[in-house]
Amino acid sequence: MRLTLRTNLAMRTLMHCATRFPDHLRTADVAQACNASFHHVAQVVNQLESAGYLNTTRGRGGGITLGQPAEDIGVGKVFRLFEADLPFAECMDLDRNSCPLCDACRLKGILCEALAAFYATLDRYTVQDLIENNTELAQIFAMPPAVTGKAATA
Repeated sequence: MRLTLRTNLAMRTLMHCATRFPDHLRTADVAQACNASFHHVAQVVNQLESAGYLNTTRGRGGGITLGQPAEDIGVGKVFRLFEADLPFAECMDLDRNSCPLCDACRLKGILCEALAAFYATLDRYTVQDLIENNTELAQIFAMPPAVTGKAATA
């Protein structure tokens, strides 16, 4: 099992924004801090904004910031947002399933049970749990003094 890049970037972005809240961050700064391409982060920011997890403001004094408190952003919900369109196995894809074993195979049930346990674990945590008392993470996301406060553009 492997998370998609988008899910990984979504969590990094939310942790960065939560660590720096209430400051506005530029997408370029998030991309740099997360060692990711601006384009990928911009796509993730757009999806997080559409889901209400981020607020974005264009122009001078704009940027991105959390759209709701970190303690209200469930890790499991964010994972589902980014992973929902990707079936875990071929037999779980109603439109493209061509597995000849589907009617007799018990693996699908086991995989569904495992995925439910995976998401149940993620559902116990919030973004706040990931950043609270995490000084090492805060240091990684710390910005130079000249960039504190509101950023120039989203």
